[in-house]
Amino acid sequence: MDFGPIKFYIARHFGFCYGVENAIEISYRALEENPDKRVFLLSQMIHNPLVNKDLQDRGIRFIMDTDGTQFIPWEELRPEDIIIVPAFGTTLEIQQRLEGMDIEIQRYNTTCPFVEKVWNRSDKLGKEGHSIIIHGKHNHEETRATFSHSKENAPSLILRDLSEAEKLGQIITGELDMAHFYTFFEGRFSARFDPGKDLKRIGVVNQTTMLATETQAIADLLKKKIRERYGEAELKAHFADTRDTLCYATNDNQDATYGLLEQTADLAIVVGGYNSSNTSHIVELCERKFPTYFINSESEIKSKTEIQHFNYPEKKKEVSHGFLPDKAPVRIVLTSGASCPDTLVDEVLLRLLSFYEEARPLQELMREQGV
Repeated sequence: MDFGPIKFYIARHFGFCYGVENAIEISYRALEENPDKRVFLLSQMIHNPLVNKDLQDRGIRFIMDTDGTQFIPWEELRPEDIIIVPAFGTTLEIQQRLEGMDIEIQRYNTTCPFVEKVWNRSDKLGKEGHSIIIHGKHNHEETRATFSHSKENAPSLILRDLSEAEKLGQIITGELDMAHFYTFFEGRFSARFDPGKDLKRIGVVNQTTMLATETQAIADLLKKKIRERYGEAELKAHFADTRDTLCYATNDNQDATYGLLEQTADLAIVVGGYNSSNTSHIVELCERKFPTYFINSESEIKSKTEIQHFNYPEKKKEVSHGFLPDKAPVRIVLTSGASCPDTLVDEVLLRLLSFYEEARPLQELMREQGV
């Protein structure tokens, strides 16, 4: 979108996915259908602060935080309360606890179908005798839920990244002692996981919002280590080739970001919640080529010379000055994660556009493009 003194490269795919739209719609319906009842969400609906605030303003209360910190004790809940399961899903332990309290949770269960797809894949692998290696963030709601379901049928382990997969690979090949497994992966494997036995047959699944290329690299590395340990002829007996279990929106958003990396631009702005996994990976991709600013709304753009943004690797907010270069045209890559409303991207664009009085009117450009 060429406005003259400022030019935007917009990702061909960004914003809300089906799972998020469906979850929000169900949440609003729960409120409308139960005006005289208390309505609770197990945790954040999605990782976007504005969406969650809107739900809270409408009367929905969160039972726990994204990391599992309890806000409302289970003992305060009553059978007549309405409980919404978020798009990330929930653990079997929480599900059983609520059912034991005679609280119905399926009526407003918004678990994303792509998350359930991972659970089904894990179930199938487990029944075939494979241990499950989950590429994900162990404290993320979705990964906690996937691990909970997976460990019911198979020994399960959570890996965060490629470096951790390398450690696991060295344990598989015998380069590292088996005892190393228990200290390095403490708190991230299922009960009675025996690396000497349970790493002989493995399959890889992932948290649906992880970086697709990293999941593939992890699977390739572990496959290579299994080949080294057992030989090519025995590979299929020890390693299950699984296609990645990312959701379509994560795939599309990441593919669209790779398209942005082919452009020549001065900077990139990525809009989304700071605890959004899929958004953080888009930030990682953009940072490979551009100075990148991760913001949650247009309010973070304080002026033409100052922006408040999130340093994801260090998990802290920062303020940068002179983020817009003194040149014309300024070329900006603009995109967002799957948990970000499209309106927030619109507001960011309009905020940046407001700094250039000589810019072409948005309505004029839209008419030219037939929008």
